[in-house]
Amino acid sequence: MSLLHEVSGVHRDLMDGRVRLSRVGAVVPGASPSLPWVVVDAAEREVAPASSYLRDRLLGDVSPLTCRSYAFDLLRWFRVLWTLDVGWEQATEAEAAAMVGWLRSARNPQRERRRTDGYPPGSVNPRTGKRVPAAGYAPATIAHSLSVVHGFYAFHLHFGRGPVLNPVPENRARRAALAHRSPIEAPARHRRGRLRPKVPVRQPQAIPDVQWDELFAAMRCTRDRALLACYVSSGARACELLGAGLGNIDWQKGRLWVISKGTRERQPVPLSPEALAHLAAYLDEAGLPEDGGPVWRTRRGEVRPLTYWAARRIIQRAVEQLGMNWTLHDARHTAATRLARDPAMTLAEVQTILRHAHVTTTALYTVVGLEDLVDKLAEHYSRPTQVAAWSQQYDPEDVAVVFGDR
Repeated sequence: MSLLHEVSGVHRDLMDGRVRLSRVGAVVPGASPSLPWVVVDAAEREVAPASSYLRDRLLGDVSPLTCRSYAFDLLRWFRVLWTLDVGWEQATEAEAAAMVGWLRSARNPQRERRRTDGYPPGSVNPRTGKRVPAAGYAPATIAHSLSVVHGFYAFHLHFGRGPVLNPVPENRARRAALAHRSPIEAPARHRRGRLRPKVPVRQPQAIPDVQWDELFAAMRCTRDRALLACYVSSGARACELLGAGLGNIDWQKGRLWVISKGTRERQPVPLSPEALAHLAAYLDEAGLPEDGGPVWRTRRGEVRPLTYWAARRIIQRAVEQLGMNWTLHDARHTAATRLARDPAMTLAEVQTILRHAHVTTTALYTVVGLEDLVDKLAEHYSRPTQVAAWSQQYDPEDVAVVFGDR
């Protein structure tokens, strides 16, 4: 009997989006360094099974932000269990299927748009050619949720807790395909595991030069222009650049020291002379930060460090005014594409600048899109059609017979 015939009516209603998921519980900051984020229930009590798994992840040297992401995935899972009135120790594949079905049918609250004149979700912006995020949850979000829940139950199963079978099905084909694989060989193809969505490979999209000039001109102040110039010249991630202090700037060598997101090590990123000039103008206007304070600060009210959400809103205001849908992270894609397509730069050098762990990630930026071939296509279409010419060693009568000229 299939899984769809085994689930109850409530499971099917949740799977089809006819039942609203319980909104009880929350993710709150923890009180100890070993557990920076805690999942709590409706009575604000700590969910102990989730805490033990998150603490184990922290001991495995994941970052606090990763712990926070895992906590929200576990909160969603426990909300599914609370809605279905199933204990976490009695969970089966039917509950995992209900969660996947709900994620496929529900609307993502983070994708709700306040502007009524914007492009509808899932459409393509005609100016940028970039797709507007859909109203629901992305396949990558569903796959990440399944991976977290699977790891949660695998952890407790190791200690003899929870159900005998993991609610999230194992993907044995993937495990067999990746086992003992040589890094110089292409990865073997394998089938997706049950409940796993098809996650498309996202190709990074760079901002064209003309639209970049429009976006830069739309910046309202010296700080915003300096911030955008530093992003596109360094290729740094948003959180890395925002955490830089005055002592991290090397004016003579034209570089900036940041805490890398992946390795959490202090590493240098380059800054162009133009970016340094905008940065110097911003510091001259806003003043130097206090001892140990960040370079990027708010401009109104009490001086505070510029957060990621504030920096993202700076870009959002500008692109909404221009009818575009570029994001803050697209500045990194733009820097990477410019570097990767420079004939004077090798792929290994670009990998070093972007601090990619694998050169295959850097190679994604060498893919040429159709929008980059507009000028070459215009030249191609303007050339006259060339008449086929045959070598003189062929008899003209034989050529005419073979290719139907008579």
